[in-house]
Amino acid sequence: MKKHKMAEKIDSVHKTVLLNETIEGLNLPQKGIVIDSTFGGGGHSVEICKRYPGIQIIALDQDKSAFKKAESKFKNLKCNISFQNINFRDLNANDSLSEKVDGIIFDLGLSSDQLENAGRGFSFLKNEPLLMTMKENPNEEDLTAMDIVNDWSEESIAQIIYGYGEEKFRGRIAREIVEARKLKKIKTTFDLVEIIEKAIPKAYRKGKLHFATKTFQALRIAVNDELGALEAGLKEGFNVLKKEGRMSVISFHSLEDRIVKKFYKEKEKEGKAILINKKIITATKEEIKINQRSRSAKLRILEKI
Repeated sequence: MKKHKMAEKIDSVHKTVLLNETIEGLNLPQKGIVIDSTFGGGGHSVEICKRYPGIQIIALDQDKSAFKKAESKFKNLKCNISFQNINFRDLNANDSLSEKVDGIIFDLGLSSDQLENAGRGFSFLKNEPLLMTMKENPNEEDLTAMDIVNDWSEESIAQIIYGYGEEKFRGRIAREIVEARKLKKIKTTFDLVEIIEKAIPKAYRKGKLHFATKTFQALRIAVNDELGALEAGLKEGFNVLKKEGRMSVISFHSLEDRIVKKFYKEKEKEGKAILINKKIITATKEEIKINQRSRSAKLRILEKI
């Protein structure tokens, strides 16, 4: 079976956002079980390992390369850590963890490693194959952004760009995509950036936010079914928590945060959980100076009762 060639292994460069707030908010015991459901660059797992050497860490990531890139961070640590190459929506697929977990972390969105090193077309600043899949080695049957822009209808593309990216020029962008693909297949990130640039007003190109940001975000979310996975992951995550177990979720855009907020409120209303922080926790000015990515981060913490 044909596979898309991926980038070579590069060590993790990811900076973990809201690290202390997320871990401290879990109120973990010295011995117990914690799930790092979005392992990424391994930042949360490393810090948990340092603070709670007796704890069992279960690290999940559907990007197998994430574990390889972060291996060196654990060389001098005595960690009881196991890795599973799965999406967090399947974190309790065999029902073996039900009500046994003391804490669970969801750090949503893309890691810096995926933006910088993945070679899968996540960044509009690099000319790469237009894949946008979280999988390290996608097969031909796996959905990619290339499939969407070349095969889907103009209406469907416009709906995705608005629904997942909240892009006001979705109609113009979708129309330009359909016209462009009549001439040649849209294969790379720069192909798509050029199309978006043609579709939008000149003034929009000079905005604070790069003009391709919302379209790229929308395609990535659609390719990976990120919102569907989040809804399933929150449900599974809550089921594996024991009483007084906590869930920390860091989101980076309003669509994710809306889902998390709704889920938390429902559990509170059902009398099954309490909100640890009534107001969202955000990064300090100091952290934002060090890591610009943290400026849009929102942390919500829930405790099962």
